[in-house]
Amino acid sequence: MLHGCSREKVFARHLQVRQRLFYFEQEGGESSLAFSKEHKSKLIAQYTGWVKQSQGMVALSYNKMNMKEIDALRTKVREAGGELHVVKNTLMKLALDEVGISQKDVFEGVSLIGFAFHDAPALAKVINDSTAKSEVFVVKGGYLGKEMLNVNQVKALADLPPLPVMRAKLLGTILAPASKLVRTLAEPARGLAAVVKAYSESGAAVAA
Repeated sequence: MLHGCSREKVFARHLQVRQRLFYFEQEGGESSLAFSKEHKSKLIAQYTGWVKQSQGMVALSYNKMNMKEIDALRTKVREAGGELHVVKNTLMKLALDEVGISQKDVFEGVSLIGFAFHDAPALAKVINDSTAKSEVFVVKGGYLGKEMLNVNQVKALADLPPLPVMRAKLLGTILAPASKLVRTLAEPARGLAAVVKAYSESGAAVAA
């Protein structure tokens, strides 16, 4: 028979495991729990909604379950106008199909996704700064609009100024017909993709 202290430890461990499984089920994360067809459909719809609302996304992996660090990062992401969620890769890939995104290489292993609902550079900066020296999180890549970004491009995105500042700079530096300028400002994710690519390539050239 187990002593009282041992029983308490076993119970605490059992409760901890149940809490972790509940967390993954709520978030739609990878776990051994079976999902009903209805639940899968709801998660796909939820993921699709997040992607459609987002200017960009940053994908991370994590090597151990640490709720304290995940919650701390989630708070910082929320302050930057985004949200952070554990996602189930197979269902996330189906959601990407719904919005016409074909590149899905970042969705391997466990996935924690930051969704930028208001300012993609701000989200990338928060995640990049928070995970740079982390032993838990690793940035896998991301998206800007429908364009997939590699790790270096995510870092380049994080170095860009906030979206309002960038818009002001574009207004002062871009020489283009008014109609083209209006289209650029109306599609920030598309415009930012070109900026990030150029920024990343110029950084690589300097480093070389």
